[in-house]
Formats: sequence, structure tokens, C-alpha cells
Amino acid sequence: METYPKRNTKWIPLAFLLIHSLAILIFTRGFLLTRTELPFHSTCSDASLSPCLSSPPPILDSSSDHNHPKCWTKPVVDRVVIIVLDALRIDFLAPSAFFPEAKPWMDKLTVLQKLAFANESSAKIFKAFADPPTTSLQRLKGLTTGGLPTFVDVGNSFGAPAIVEDNFINQLVLNGKRLVMMGDDTWTQLFPNQFQKSYPFPSFNVKDLDTVDNGCIEHLFPTLYKDDWDVLIAHFLGVDHAGHIYGVDSMPMINKLEQYNTVLEKVIDILESQAGPGGLHENTMLIVMGDHGQTLNGDHGGGTAEEVETTMFAMSTKKHTPSFPPEFDTSSCKQDPDGKQICISSIEQLDFAATLSALLGISFPFGSIGHVNPELYALGSSSLNLDNIELGNFGTQPAVNEWMKNYVNVLCVNAWQVKRYIDVYSNSSVVGFSSDDMSRISDLYSAAEHHWSNSVKHTLMDNDGNEDSTNSVLKAQIAAYLNFFSSVAELARSKWTEFNLTLMITGFGMLVISLILQSLTIFHGDKPYAVDSGLSTGAAFTLFIVLIRACSFLSNSYILEEGKVANFLLATTGLIKLRYSLMSKTMRKEAFIFLAMVSVLRVSIDIGLTKQAATSQFMSSSPTWMLGLAPDHPALTYAIETAPILSVVVLICVLYIAIAKISSEGIWKYVTVGSMLNYFLIALLWSSESKIFGLDGLLQVIGGRNIIPQTVYIIGLVQLFLLASGHMFFAGKDKNWAIRALALVSACSSPVILLSGKQGSMLALAYLLAGYCIMRLEGVERRIKSDGQNKFSKLDPLCVVQWSLLSVCMFFASGHWCAFDGLRYGAAFVGFDEFVLIRQAILLTIETFGFSIVLSVFGLPLLIRIHSQTPQAHGEKRHQLFQMYMLYGVISATTVAATILCVTIHRRHLMVWGLFAPKFVFDVVGLILTDVLICLASAYYL
Repeated sequence: METYPKRNTKWIPLAFLLIHSLAILIFTRGFLLTRTELPFHSTCSDASLSPCLSSPPPILDSSSDHNHPKCWTKPVVDRVVIIVLDALRIDFLAPSAFFPEAKPWMDKLTVLQKLAFANESSAKIFKAFADPPTTSLQRLKGLTTGGLPTFVDVGNSFGAPAIVEDNFINQLVLNGKRLVMMGDDTWTQLFPNQFQKSYPFPSFNVKDLDTVDNGCIEHLFPTLYKDDWDVLIAHFLGVDHAGHIYGVDSMPMINKLEQYNTVLEKVIDILESQAGPGGLHENTMLIVMGDHGQTLNGDHGGGTAEEVETTMFAMSTKKHTPSFPPEFDTSSCKQDPDGKQICISSIEQLDFAATLSALLGISFPFGSIGHVNPELYALGSSSLNLDNIELGNFGTQPAVNEWMKNYVNVLCVNAWQVKRYIDVYSNSSVVGFSSDDMSRISDLYSAAEHHWSNSVKHTLMDNDGNEDSTNSVLKAQIAAYLNFFSSVAELARSKWTEFNLTLMITGFGMLVISLILQSLTIFHGDKPYAVDSGLSTGAAFTLFIVLIRACSFLSNSYILEEGKVANFLLATTGLIKLRYSLMSKTMRKEAFIFLAMVSVLRVSIDIGLTKQAATSQFMSSSPTWMLGLAPDHPALTYAIETAPILSVVVLICVLYIAIAKISSEGIWKYVTVGSMLNYFLIALLWSSESKIFGLDGLLQVIGGRNIIPQTVYIIGLVQLFLLASGHMFFAGKDKNWAIRALALVSACSSPVILLSGKQGSMLALAYLLAGYCIMRLEGVERRIKSDGQNKFSKLDPLCVVQWSLLSVCMFFASGHWCAFDGLRYGAAFVGFDEFVLIRQAILLTIETFGFSIVLSVFGLPLLIRIHSQTPQAHGEKRHQLFQMYMLYGVISATTVAATILCVTIHRRHLMVWGLFAPKFVFDVVGLILTDVLICLASAYYL
């Protein structure tokens, strides 16, 4: 009697998909809650509520300049030009003398260096520190609001929502300032209808290095000659895109930096030509800055030093800048090759909004927690009326004191605004800050306020006091304020996110319950086909492997080395299989080949985790991997160019042999032939891109580089349509399991290989060989006690665990890691030049999870070995496949449950947003995608 699984088993994967989605949604609502965005906005009248002076100190109030209406502070600059060079690393601007070794991309922005280090210069270079996550949207949000962006906003980087929280741009508009923007269209998405003039350009085509930059250049120079703006923002993207595609150590990157140097030289010439008395730019400040840094292969999004360290150049067209006390100087100095001392300062991007607000004399954003940076503020403070200082020497003690009198009043307003926000936030938010934290912050502010009221306020109003005593009083007050600001920033960085433990525990509990239920479904059905009780030892070992990997997520070090951990566990299972194959004297060759493939994957993982594999620096610094050959050696170049194409040829041969050996009718065979055609097109594309095959002009002949990728996509879509149709109309006529699985996997593999680049074919070949060995070694331990029956074997959980570990290794071997800077954005534009959100998101998902999830889920049936084609055998096979999919789902869900437990425990960990949260996002996306594909596979196979 046939024992097919009941039809309702097809709905079980869908049920678990819904349960997992609900559990993750609930947990996410508790873990990735956005910071409470308060609806309040600062106004000029708010300053009257502060304890600070309602007007600048008398000595500064004698200015005859009435063109600057005062809001919270006296404006000290008329105009600001902000040029954002996206992904500007610190070593792009700071001289090479500040770094252990000079690199080709250093010292290219020479015009800024010369201005910053000239004698009596009113320009300065800063090392700027950004707060992670270092994606452009979060950095622009942080720069303009003066707050800390939340991790959950990372997903909005591809569709920026308008900022509703009070921000620097909003305050400019409220205070009647005229804004002009050009460049990255993210600005117009974040601040719709805020710019008097805007020239936005699409920003997500990372292959396009010039459109945005050329658009900026086209409008920037004419605008500088006009008098219809107060703040100009130009956002260039070429360096960011060059990094994503070519890496830092590349000629396109160097060319971009040299282009920027030329552009900035012309900008400075225009400003200086009109900087004389009565000129258009008599009192203009130029700021050239990065929004974040980038790694050597051009990635960003995380919290590594390369990503959070960027730079800023600031220059005032006023040539005499007052000095400020050396106690507040953050300069770090070196000697250049000529022996001249050169210095760069440091600044937190958190302070940008408050400092620019003070310079322009507008009210600070309501939610800003930054403070007015003394060095950047000092660059613009030359417009203050210090004419009573007879020497005219801005380095004298009287000049320093007068500058401090103005600055301390600015800090007073600044501190009051920050304290107001902290109080309102704590009272308005569901959780807020703890009473101990609020008490500590309040004590610091009260101490500073007490000193202000009792000493400083009288000092500012009385101009006849002793200079030395005035100096010490002002320094003490400034230090008290800075201590208050640093404590607030530290508190916000450590406890900003509001974790809802109730929702987190509820979501985790639901996931654990689903794990238990899903484990029980593995034993669903007739007892003869359940897990063999004789394999209790093997099942225990399988459980041990799964739990060991799950427990490794409790350590940040093991998460960083997740690929190596999975590879080690995979090698361990391989040694177990080798032991049984030696004992049974069967499959020894397969066992050794499997271990060899594991070793190859380990090398690939090491290369991928360097985060530098795409750069020439990695090639030149890895002589052992290069077998002692120079990077430009002809033999090495030939091998690198030919190996991917030869791998594609081998894959075509494998498919040909497979369909020749497997008897099949219907549509499955033709779909597989379509995959062979796609492989040929991929090999043709790579050959035409190589210089050694003489096919350079082929792409132009056939209509461009996008024709072949688009053809591959179209053939792939047709294949999937035919497979769906074939399942509906021919499934009952063709019960050959292998050809159906082969057709589906080969159809999906073509776009995965194409999007993965030239490494894709070699990885696919290694994946195929390792999977074949797992299939051959399945159940080898049972052959030791074989009773001679050659029937359908019972479920071997170890082979499913091996398949799962192999898929994890493929994720890391293909150069990915669980961080947003591990995404290969360039893959989203293979075959296309225009940005379409849905299309590019699908392509990026296929490239990221193609090997590790898509091919793994659809290829799972290939592990099943069957020697009988009877209806009874097919029934048993379908039931075993159901069990295998449930076990695979249990393994994936266990990984996510461990990750959720990890981020719950480490929610206050220093690396929660830089490491644990990205790991959580990648794992939950992987689980949902796995569940969806298991549902589709169940509908297709069962």
C-alpha cells in the first residue's frame, strides 16, 4: 500500500512562515524601536526662557552691522558654502605625513592642504568622527538634526523619507535664509520643499561616477556669483561610487580626487576674488566635508574606524581669525617633508548642526545634543567687533578673553537647549532615561548654571575686571559646559534606543515555540519513515553541531569569524563521514574530495573576510596566495582571466552529461538546455570583457554590455514560467525526481553566477562537487550494518546539517559578511544603468543570498538517493523530502533564535549597532527568504 504524505502537509511550511514572520515582527518592534522623534521645533523667542544673556556682551554689541538679525546668538558669518564629498576618507585630505605609509590616493587635494597650513591662515583641516551606521541617509540626518540616527533607519537608505524632526535645514527656512542645493537627490527627499532652488540628480547607480558630479559642477560655479542664496549645499558622489566599484586603491578613485582638487581650486578662487570689503563673499565660510568614510574596497555602513573617520575642511574669507585658549585646541601636529609643523584638529559630526546654527545666528534644532565646536566657531568669529583691541593682534590675551566672552554665552544657550531637550524627551518618551542618569545630568548642568549665575554673568556684564581672573573664570565655565555636553552625548550613545523587553521576550518565545512545533513535524507521518532509532548517536551529534554553532553567536568574536566557525564544523562532519567510509571501505574517494572542497572554501572565506579582496593592495600584499608571482605577471593574469570561463565550460559539460544519463520526457529537459545556453552567454560576456581573447569589440557589435545580462534574465524568467507550467500540467506524467530538481536549480543558478561576478562559476563548481559528495556519503554510517536491502534510506539528519553548513560557507566564501558594507551594490546594476527600486532590490537579494539560500533550498532534493522507481518508493521519497525541508527550516530557525537571544543579552553592548544588529537583520531576512522558498519548493516537489 502506498504511503504518500497527506496533501495538507504542503500548508505546514506556509504556517511556519507566518509564525516566524509574526515572531520576528514582534521582536523587531521591541528591539529596533526608533528613537522617539519629538514634534517640537525651536523658535527665536525660546531664548528668552534661558538664563543666558539676551544680547551679546556689551563689548561685542557695539558693532555697527545691522544686517544680521539676532535670534539665539549673534550671527558671525553671512553665507555658508557646504560641499559634501561623499565617503571622504581622512587620508584623502590629511597629509600623508600623518600616516605610517604614503599611499597613491593621498595628497591629491593639495589646494585645501596649502590653505590650511599657510601662515596666518583662516582655514583648518579637521578629523571628523561620524556615528554609525555610516550610510548616507543616517549621516545626513545626524548632521542636520544634531542627534544620533537610529539603526532601523538603515532600511530607508534606498527610499529616504522626509525628516519630520526639527533640523538645521528647517531652522534656516524658519529664519528666512535662502537655500540652494545641487547633487545627491537624497537631500530633496529628506527636505522636500525646503530649498529655494534645487538641482537633484539620481544617486543610486553606483556604476555612474560622473552624472551627479557633473551636475554639481554645472550649477555650482554660476551660483557662487549670484546673490540669491545664504546657504549653498553641493553633494558630490563620485568618490563614493568609485569606491564601491573599483576600491580606494584604483585609478578611477585617484582621477576623481584630482578632479575634486581642480573644482575646489576654482571654488576658492571665486570666493577669494569677491572677499574684499563690500564684496559678495566678504564674510563667507566654506566647508568641505565627508558624510562618512569607507573601507579600502569602498564599503561603508558599519562602525569600523575606516568607516566612521572622515574629514572636514573649513575656511573663512575673513583673513584674521581670533585665537582661542590652547586648552580647547584639539590639534594633532606632525612635520611635513620640509620640516614645517602641520596640524589637524578633530570634531564630532554630532556638533555640526549646533556649530552652523551659532555661526549663522539661528535657533538650534530642538533635538540637537551636540555643542558648538570652539575651533570651527573661531574660524568664523573674525566678524565680531574687536576693534577696541588696540594692537589688532588677535593672538593677544584681551582678544582671547573677548572671544571667550562671546563663546561662553553661546555655550550657555547651547547647554540650556540640550538640557531642555533631555528633560522633554525623558518626560515624553515611553522609557526615557533612568532617574540615576537624569540626576547625574541635572547635577552637571546645575553646577554649570550656578557658576554662570554667580560668577560668569557678572563678569560678562562688567568690562573693567582683571584680565587674568576673567580668563580663569571663563575657562572654568567653558570646561563645565563641555563636561555637561560630553556626558549627555555619552548617555545618548549608550542608552538611546528604547528597548521594549516585553515585546522582545514575546517574539523570542513565539520563535522557540515554533521551533518545538517544527521539530515535531519532522516525525509527522507513518513511523517506518521517521528518523531511524538506530541513528540516535548520529542524531545527537547533529544536535550537538547545531547547538555549538548557535552558542557561538553569544560572542562578538565568533560572530566576526562566523564563516570560519561554520567551515570548522563542516570539516568536523566531514571527518566523521571519512571515519565511517574507511570502516565500511566505501566512498573513501568522495570523503577525501569533500574535505578538499572544505579546505578550498576556507581559503575563499579568508580572502572574502579581508574586506580588501577587490583592491590591488590585497593582491600586492598577499605573495603566498599569489604563489610568489607579481600581480601583473602574464601567467597570473592569464590564469585569472581563463579560470572562470573554464569553470563555466565544465558546468555546461556537467549539465550535458546529467541530462544524457537521466531519461526524461516533457519540459524539464528543455529547461536544462536553456541553462546551458545561459552558461554559454555568461562565458561569452566574460570573454568579451577580457583583453586576452581578442573579443573587445563584441559588446559594441551586439548592442552594448547590458544585452547579454538582460538576455540571461529573460531566459531565466521563461525557464521559471515553463517549470511552473510543467509542474501544473506534466508533473503526473514525469515522476523522475532528479531531472525536475536539476532543471530548477540550473535555471536559478544562471543569474546567481552572473551577478556574483567571475568568481561565481568557480564557486558554483565547488558547491556542486561538495554537494555531490554529501549526497554520495549520505547514510554511509548505516552501510556498516547493512542487511543487504537496497531500499530507500531513512532520513539522515547529518547530511541536512552538512548542506546547511555548506550554504553558510558559500555566503562568506562569495565575499559577503553580515554587515551593510558587505552588500555588493554594483551587482544591482548588472545589465541595467537606470535605478528602479524593486528591480535593483531583487538583483541585490539574488546576489547576496543566491548561493547560500536560493540554490541551497531548491537543491536540497538532490541529496536524496533512491534506487527504486515504484510508487511506494516515490511516496517514501516525498515524505523524506518533507522531513528534510522541515529539518532545514529548524536549523535556520535555530540560528535566528540564537541571534535573537544574543542581541537581547547584548542590547547594551558597545557593538550592538555595529555588529549584533546587522547580524540580526541578515539572519531574519535569511530566515524569511528560506521559509518563502521552502513553501515554493514544497509546492513544486511534493
